[in-house]
Amino acid sequence: MAAGTRASIAGVAVGEDRIARCWWSGDDALYREYHDTEWGRPVDDDRRLFEKLCLEGFQSGLSWLTILRKRENFRKAFRGFDVEAVARFGSRSVDRLLGDTGIVRHRGKIEATINNARLCLELQEELGSLASYVWGFEPGPASRPKRIDHPTLMGMKTSPEAKILSVDLKGRGWSFVGPTTVYSFMEAMGLVNDHLEGCDFRGVVEKARGAFRRPA
Repeated sequence: MAAGTRASIAGVAVGEDRIARCWWSGDDALYREYHDTEWGRPVDDDRRLFEKLCLEGFQSGLSWLTILRKRENFRKAFRGFDVEAVARFGSRSVDRLLGDTGIVRHRGKIEATINNARLCLELQEELGSLASYVWGFEPGPASRPKRIDHPTLMGMKTSPEAKILSVDLKGRGWSFVGPTTVYSFMEAMGLVNDHLEGCDFRGVVEKARGAFRRPA
């Protein structure tokens, strides 16, 4: 598809590099790299899954770009989001994090991350891995729109599966895991492919999802 044609598709922006991307990646180089190399690629690594759930919680009320720019600071502050390490955090760790200007200093979100780490250990003990748990909520093809265009995506702030996962996580005691947060997590970790039709990366992500071996 010619660059001019792609540029006329709602929600698709063609950059100076002539690559068509979802509009939200904008002109920020960090955001573009995230869009091109991470967003929508399927993930089965528990640490990365836990990190993304936590950062989605920190994003609440903020933009993802704000969190993305602080991500390395978050990783340093939370020991690389090693679940066992974060689960051992206590009150002194909370005080340390509240004084860390490199992250979002929100007591409720910090304490929720520590609490969620402890609950994640319980979930891993029960089901073997966080990956096997979250991928059990992957939407089936029949529940997905036939075409992911801009108007469709704008009307999809969550999904039935994200709502069910959110309810289940909350039932297990997790915090900052509302249905919109959970759906954003599913988009980012490849449980769905929400790259727009016309984005050069939609086919790439769909191929990666096709080759991905779902955790048992």
